[in-house]
Amino acid sequence: MLQQHNRRIVLASRPVGAPTNESFRLESSVIPVPKEGEVLLKAIYLSLDPYMRGRMSAAESYAEPVALEDVMVGATVCQVEQSNNANFEQGEWVLAYTGWQDYGVSNGEGLVKLGKNPTHPSFALGIMGMPGFTAYMGLLDIGQPKEGDTVVVAAATGPVGATVGQIAKLKGCKVVGIAGGAEKCQYAKDVLGFDACLDHKADDLAQQLAETCRDGIDVYFENVGGKVFDAVMPLLNTGARIPVCGLISQYNATSLPEGPDRMSTLVATLLIKRIKMQGFIIFDDYAHRYDEFAAQMGQWLAEGKIKYKEHLIEGFENTPNAFIGLLEGKNFGKLVIKMNAPQ
Repeated sequence: MLQQHNRRIVLASRPVGAPTNESFRLESSVIPVPKEGEVLLKAIYLSLDPYMRGRMSAAESYAEPVALEDVMVGATVCQVEQSNNANFEQGEWVLAYTGWQDYGVSNGEGLVKLGKNPTHPSFALGIMGMPGFTAYMGLLDIGQPKEGDTVVVAAATGPVGATVGQIAKLKGCKVVGIAGGAEKCQYAKDVLGFDACLDHKADDLAQQLAETCRDGIDVYFENVGGKVFDAVMPLLNTGARIPVCGLISQYNATSLPEGPDRMSTLVATLLIKRIKMQGFIIFDDYAHRYDEFAAQMGQWLAEGKIKYKEHLIEGFENTPNAFIGLLEGKNFGKLVIKMNAPQ
């Protein structure tokens, strides 16, 4: 039976600095009714990702911001609750983009079928979805690692960083992770197989990184920025590659970082060392190669060559606090909210 109401979390105000609980509001609305050719989707799992902080801001970006009073955006794994579309059956699992709410309606465009009984449906939000795809294409297409290269990745136990490091190891590289805290660093070494992992909270991070990367850095997968990049920049080798998929350290910033202007140093480093630094938006730039990624990643997972950690939080009402914690690095693995029980 259907629920009586559709729970939804809307953007109540645009945060200045870090989001707070007052940035969001939990509402109850009428469950939408699908028209001819449409399906009613019930969200079972919701993905929480750092990019959502950018959507809360009105600043110009690669995507439109969430409007005030609108439902927060986000990828979801749903089951078809009701179908008026011959291409979808009731109970079928799909990857969708219904956002922070229980129910959404779709005409079928953009939905990715996951089958009737997927083994790990929530993996479509992580290792087999946007984070895994980001790691795969960013490292292999832009980073172009070669055997013997030194690859450094920050947020090393997050869903992107952990995958970047493991793929780099499969390609014969030395992999150095940077993560927050001893537990995460130990996990990166013991479980993910990184050669080393450094705690970004250490006062002597730059010195530790220089000692660990005595032959310099050939690929730096950038998803954090801030003091981590400051430590990396002097160690970059001639011809180094820097894929850029995010700057989580800056998402809550309200002003430029303190200290000297780093721009001239960065530009000089890019020029003198002939470094390639390229930003990318995964589905905008690589959607046509998703099948290639899915086939290879599926094989690696089946063979046990890639390990994946999911941080699952039960209860839709916990979404705002979980998201705030994500931006503070409190999650350990891919953060997913279990919103509802499956059929």
